[in-house]
Amino acid sequence: MAVNLTEEQMREMIQGPGDIEWSYEMRRQCQEILPNLLLGPLQASKSLETLKSLGVTHIVCIRDVKEAFSVRPRFPETFQYMVLDVADSEEQNLIRLFPQAKQFIDKAIQQGGCVLVHCNGGISLSPAFVVMYVMEHFRLSWEDALHMVQNRRYCISPNGGFLTQLKEYESIYKANLAVASFPQQRNATARRKRTDEDDEDDERRDEERKRILVDDNEEEDDAMES
Repeated sequence: MAVNLTEEQMREMIQGPGDIEWSYEMRRQCQEILPNLLLGPLQASKSLETLKSLGVTHIVCIRDVKEAFSVRPRFPETFQYMVLDVADSEEQNLIRLFPQAKQFIDKAIQQGGCVLVHCNGGISLSPAFVVMYVMEHFRLSWEDALHMVQNRRYCISPNGGFLTQLKEYESIYKANLAVASFPQQRNATARRKRTDEDDEDDERRDEERKRILVDDNEEEDDAMES
């Protein structure tokens, strides 16, 4: 569900907290991007104690298929997982996989849960998914969404192919919004079209009746003359 904020609130949201001093060690930790939505590396998913202290209930594990032996659900009896096997390359289609990830995150948060989204390094792959989520959630441009996530986890750097897909996804979600926001107009147009078609049918039937009457009168006149 999209969130509507004032322009000033949105600007503050994108800029993020200004009192954070980023350190290299924070790359190995997860950061809160939104309330109940965390982003981090594999390292952040290994400590059961830390995950519980953060209130995590759901985990989106995004991994290159070659990493499956190490990047994997570690506490399936404690947390609900979604595992996405992808290729961490510029050719990987993330847009096709994003809807199921978004559905998983939305459902978890709606149920009062807290979601950690992670890949191996938390630098390129998982951040791309979170940027798409933030983009649609706040109806932002891809650049503003990227800045918003980057201002909370400074080390993210989606590869060039993923950046191209972020741009593409902005057009996709905005087009879907435009279609969804005009159902009444579409229905009204459809009703007008049906009404116009009905009027045309009535006109054709009237013309047909007139022709029949004219033909009948002409036949009667011919019969009388003969």
